[in-house]
Amino acid sequence: MRLKTVPLAVSLLLAPFAANADEAALFVPQWLGAQYTFVDQHQDSLHSPYEGPMSLRPQGDTARSHTFGAYFGVALPGHLQLYTDVEMFKGEGVSGATGLGGLTNGDVIRSGTVSLGKDPYLARAYLRWMLPLGDETTAVERGQDQLPGQEADQRVEVKVGKMAVNDDFDKNRYAGSTRTQFMNWSLFNNTAWDFAADTRGYTLGAMLAWIESGWSLRYGIYRMPYEANGQRLVSALSDSRGQQVELTVQPRPDGWALRFLAFSNIARMGIYRDAIAIALATGEPPDIRADDQPGRHKYGFGLNGELPLADDGDTGLFMRAGWNDGRTESFVFTEVDRTLSGGFQLSGVHWGRPTDHVAVALNVNGLSPDHREYLALGGNGFVLGDGALNYGREQILEAYYSFTPIAHLTLSPDLQLIHNPGYNRDRGPARFVALRAHLEF
Repeated sequence: MRLKTVPLAVSLLLAPFAANADEAALFVPQWLGAQYTFVDQHQDSLHSPYEGPMSLRPQGDTARSHTFGAYFGVALPGHLQLYTDVEMFKGEGVSGATGLGGLTNGDVIRSGTVSLGKDPYLARAYLRWMLPLGDETTAVERGQDQLPGQEADQRVEVKVGKMAVNDDFDKNRYAGSTRTQFMNWSLFNNTAWDFAADTRGYTLGAMLAWIESGWSLRYGIYRMPYEANGQRLVSALSDSRGQQVELTVQPRPDGWALRFLAFSNIARMGIYRDAIAIALATGEPPDIRADDQPGRHKYGFGLNGELPLADDGDTGLFMRAGWNDGRTESFVFTEVDRTLSGGFQLSGVHWGRPTDHVAVALNVNGLSPDHREYLALGGNGFVLGDGALNYGREQILEAYYSFTPIAHLTLSPDLQLIHNPGYNRDRGPARFVALRAHLEF
């Protein structure tokens, strides 16, 4: 989709709300922002006695990625808002964005089972409806997918359309944006949460929230892809769906927060134990895709916390923990069945740079016993497959410094060290160094 078509598409959607053509012309989309993010990342060579089709490249690699985004919104009658976002991606990730559970550049769009183009595409297009439950309001500023104005502190909120599930769930103040915070997938999201999405990270569905002072409860239901890491979504929720519910406890808006997440997926998935049984009977490497059947279930849980310490919350701690049953295949996000992470952010106010900060975090990822055996027998997932496996938990250390030389521009040198990459003690350690530039208006 070309950028110039977005206002036209929005105007057509708004026409039913207007009494006449002149009134329809009043519903002009507001430009809410734009961003460009560039990542130049280098992977050092690593110890590699053997490799498979999904392994990190033993000789090392260098790759660059570019993402562009433009964001629009319209305020409508009846507490309605309409948002449309257009994005574009160019480039790639190191080692083809495979070989790890915790991939190192969250801005990379995997090609997966389809060949994605490099043209602009519609990322989000959804309606947001808010019903105030009280008189108290808070001023909100213009931002990506956020119209400026007053919003009720207590409200019911509904979103319907095309969106990213993690826009509303598993959010974290210190580890929630790969473009300005931690880059590793296991540090900006709970990687054991296999949330519904196409290859680009978007899906169709609905989110319902009840927001009160001190707590909120959210439920979402979304379409799953037809196949693992696929771009095409199922045609109906009755065929395949991802559901999640999350309770957030936050007594003060600027204080500590805890989020409790549970999810359940139904999709055409394979079962690791069945794929292993077929492989042992035939003498061939297991293939999870040979066992996929509709109506398979996957479920899991997550915990997410943040603790501001000082500097108006710009210095603080965060943690995440996640678990899924690991019985059916990793289907959407990445190949992680258990995860635990924690980190620290320090404000640059302590060295006279109040808009800067430095952060460091640790993460440990694990696999279910069935998932381990599947990979050890030579099976491949959509990001893992060394041909064999000497299992060990994947251990990730990431540190970055966020520097703002001028307004709207952030530069971030980033370092990552990963032991047992792809859960394999026979490989690594793997080292990554990157420079990220983020421009936002």
